[in-house]
Amino acid sequence: MLNIHDLVFYFLSAILVFAGLRVITARNPVHAALYLVLAFFTASGIWMLLEAEFLAIALVLVYVGAVMVLFLFVVMMLDINLEKLREGFWDYAPLAGFVGVLMALEMIMVLGTRHFGPERVAAPPAHAADYSNTAELGRQLYTDYVYPFELAAVVLLVAIVAAIALTLRRRKDSKYIDPAVQVRVKRNDRLKIVSMPAEKAQTATAGEVKGEQA
Repeated sequence: MLNIHDLVFYFLSAILVFAGLRVITARNPVHAALYLVLAFFTASGIWMLLEAEFLAIALVLVYVGAVMVLFLFVVMMLDINLEKLREGFWDYAPLAGFVGVLMALEMIMVLGTRHFGPERVAAPPAHAADYSNTAELGRQLYTDYVYPFELAAVVLLVAIVAAIALTLRRRKDSKYIDPAVQVRVKRNDRLKIVSMPAEKAQTATAGEVKGEQA
């Protein structure tokens, strides 16, 4: 007999699968981005069912509140030619279908009943009232998983440096600033005080102007 938690889980899972499919099948990029927002919200609900409140809130605040808003602004500001974007879509459909089926089979093999299920994975024990999901996550990251966490940080740092190095192009006509030169700059190098005598402007009166016009 299914309880309320199982029903909510299957309901959210169905919405998540539908939203994921619509992300890759929607013809309008704005609609695809909105379906991705729905997928993030649904995934955060599943995180809440797993008592991972910190991850659920982080998913909503970081991805929905920041990343997807940026995606929507970029997609709506760019002049995207939808007809040209859809050209050649069906040419890659067989390969994409094969890869999708292969990934589904791998997920079934890994997440099947042989390794997962009520018999293999026991239900987590109930937590106390003062249990903090954030504190437990931090303790796990910086104790049991500190080396994978630091390794992931180093990999991301190397990826950022590599992306900047690949896109950086030195051109003769481009202006750039050397921070070392700016640090060593002195006041006398940028500022020059000049003493000039004051000049009194001579303005003609209204009568003189009328006399000259006459």
